[in-house]
Order: sequence, then structure tokens, then C-alpha cells
Amino acid sequence: MRKGAPPVPPVTDFPRLWGSSLLGYIVPFLFVLTLVVFFHELGHFWVARRAGVRVLTFSLGFGPELFGFHDRHGTRWRVAAIPLGGYVRFYGDEDAASTPNTEALGQMSEAERRQSFFFQPLAWRAAIVAAGPIANFILAIVIFALVFMTFGRQITAPRVDQVAPASAAERAGFKPGDLVLNIDGTAVESFSDMQRIVGANAGRPLQFRVERDNAEIGLTATPEMREMKDSFGNVHRMGLLGITRSLAPSDVATRRYGPIEAVGLGAQETWFVVTRTFDYLGGLISGRESPDQLGGPIRIAQVSGQVATHGIGALLSLAAVLSVSIGLLNLFPIPLLDGGHLLFYAVEAVRGRPLSPRMQDIGFRIGLAIVLMLMVFATWNDVFHLATM
Repeated sequence: MRKGAPPVPPVTDFPRLWGSSLLGYIVPFLFVLTLVVFFHELGHFWVARRAGVRVLTFSLGFGPELFGFHDRHGTRWRVAAIPLGGYVRFYGDEDAASTPNTEALGQMSEAERRQSFFFQPLAWRAAIVAAGPIANFILAIVIFALVFMTFGRQITAPRVDQVAPASAAERAGFKPGDLVLNIDGTAVESFSDMQRIVGANAGRPLQFRVERDNAEIGLTATPEMREMKDSFGNVHRMGLLGITRSLAPSDVATRRYGPIEAVGLGAQETWFVVTRTFDYLGGLISGRESPDQLGGPIRIAQVSGQVATHGIGALLSLAAVLSVSIGLLNLFPIPLLDGGHLLFYAVEAVRGRPLSPRMQDIGFRIGLAIVLMLMVFATWNDVFHLATM
């Protein structure tokens, strides 16, 4: 045995260790995903009920039902075996994707039509569809606000402790002790604020206002794209200057916020996730970003398990980020997603009549192909990521 190496566990211990590790990923993953999916579908459900639409099924997950019950309105609330999403099925739907059952729709009475999603006015249909993503954004704001009120936020002053040799910061003239005041006119209150701006602007010159020896000076620095490993070994590509933060007691503090301020900060955090997502997509198109950063269910499960080791506050913050991502993804104008339905409704509003069932069917098939390709690509990235860790 190599000196200092941990003892190899007996063969009989491997199932126990593997099961423990797997459980550490699955439980946080199910918590995060179920919370986000539940509120997404609840948005559709709540607005549909306001519109008088009859809801047949509220499902968390797909596939065979594990357990469920009927409420007093006749809706079947169910938990299914495959916990990778969910759906709300309305009266007149043929399947979970809200494909219209044309045969059943044609045989409905006037009273039944009033309960069917497909015979609702255009404004109500659009509101029902948009309610899912909107619920995700609201959930994210509420979670962020609760975290800021309950756990607070650690604020490290944007003060430079060390400057790496031959780094972008050294070339720009940064010195230990510098306190960053703003970047491109945007006030910087913490080192994390500075990291976010720098990380999202690799290759672009940034104008810094810095306090040095009680005087304010200006510096211009261009962050360099670099790969960084976090404490769990995950690789992230981002812009870096080559400086470290000051951890002096006077530069580190934990701050808790009142409800109003916390909600405002929650909205800011939500907007940051939205803008960062679009920045990343723009970088993909221009070639500045790598597609290997896209992850699927396996990556979500892995990150959930890792983040859970930092406590419930960190896991809730991850749920908020995931909620924004799912809400935003569902607004993309891809048939099969909520954004695809909204695209069809926009066309209907312009034409004065809906697209033909055949055109909608073609659109849904294209959307399904796109979604499946994205899932396969993301899963391949997940597997490759795990194999190279």
C-alpha cells in the first residue's frame, strides 16, 4: 500500500458506499427539480382554473403513476415514475403535450366547450400558457428573497489582495490594496459583483475606477477567458483578471435584509441569471463560449448533491437559479414548449385564425426533434464531464 493512502474498502463495502453517494445526489436533485416543476405547472393550473378550464390531470413526472388522488373538482393529482418534468392536462387534450383531440373537440356540446382549453378566447389561452414560466420567475424571486432574509449574504469588499504575475490585472496596473469602486460606470459593492461583471466580459476592455491611497484613479483591463475549477472539481470557463480578494476581517461581513430590500435583491438576482443566459447564448453563436458548459439531468443531479453539502441556503439558491433557467427555456419559440404555443397564438392574432391542425402537428414534430436533440447533447456533455473529472 502506498504510504499515506487511505485503505481500500472491502468489496462488500462498495454497494453501501455507492448507494450512500447516489442517495446524496438523488435526494437534493428530486427536491430541487420537484419544487421548480411543481410551481411551473401550478402557474398553468391556477390561471386555467380562473378561466373556467377543466383540468383533468396535474402530474409531477412522466410515465406510470406511483400514487395520486382526485380533488373535489375532479382533477387527478399524480406523482409519476420518471421525475424529469411534469404536465397539466386540460379537458380536450389528447396527450401531455396539449395536442388537441380533434375528434373529441368536434363532438363537444356548448357547455363542454366552455370547459375546454382550446375553445377559450386567445387572451386566456396565452395567459394560461405564459403562467408557467412566469410562476418560475416569481418562485426564483421569492426563494432569493427568503435566502437573503434568513441566511443573509456574505459581502467581501472588492479589495485586491494579490495580483498574479503576467495577468491582465498586472498589465492594467492593479496593485494590492486597490479598492474597486465601479466598472464601466456600474457601482461595485462586493468582490462577487466584480467577479460577475469580469466573468461575463472576457476579451472586452473594461473601465475600472479604483481607490488607491485615498485617491481615485482609472484603469483599463481586458479579462482573459480561462478555465477554472470550483471546489467540487467542476470546470467553468469565464473571464479572469488575475487578482485575489482580501479576507481581512474589516473587508468581510454577513448582511441580512428586510423583506422589501430582499425582494428587490431577489429580482436583481433573477434578472442576472436571465442576462447571463443570453450572454452565454450570444457567446455560443459568436464562438466565445463553449457548448460543453450545457448540462442536463445528470449534471443537475451532480451539482444538487454538491451544493447540498453547503446547506439548505445554498440548495435553495440553486433551486432559484434552476427555476429561472426552466422558465426562460420554456419561453423559447420552439413548438412543444410554452414559447412555441405562444408563437402559434401570435400568428393566430395576426392572421385572425389559428394555424391548421396539420401545420401545428408539423410544428410539434419539429419541436420534439429539437428538444430530443438538445437532451441527447446535454446528456452526452454530462457523461463526458463525469468521465473526465
